Amino acid sequence: MTDQPMERSDAEWKSTLTDQQFDVLRGCGTEPPFQNEYWNCHDAGMYLCAGCGEALFSSKDKFDSGTGWPSYTKPASEKVVTENQDHSWMQQCTEVKCARCGGHLGHVFPDGPGKGGMRYCINSAALRLKKKE
Repeated sequence: MTDQPMERSDAEWKSTLTDQQFDVLRGCGTEPPFQNEYWNCHDAGMYLCAGCGEALFSSKDKFDSGTGWPSYTKPASEKVVTENQDHSWMQQCTEVKCARCGGHLGHVFPDGPGKGGMRYCINSAALRLKKKE
């Protein structure tokens, strides 16, 4: 994890992100379920923030939630994400953001498998997979 927060103008973000990545990461958008790059990906590796390259989630913690978005039981480290209450969906839920660049990643729900029982439901557009060699 990098200790330095990353700040850029919208113009700078738009010059490095696709339109969909900008909509998700900077505009808090959500991509369609089952129509995104990583929802059904089973490759080993580390999922990085598409905005800043921070290592966010390991493929070891990825599971099939049946929701159509990539889901993880936990982040790579508690320090790489922040969580905030989100009331924009007409219900209370917890938004997950990249701690380094502040990019919107998705949401976390308490209905996941295993000991912790959490489901980090993350937009593929917010991620970039660095495959294990």
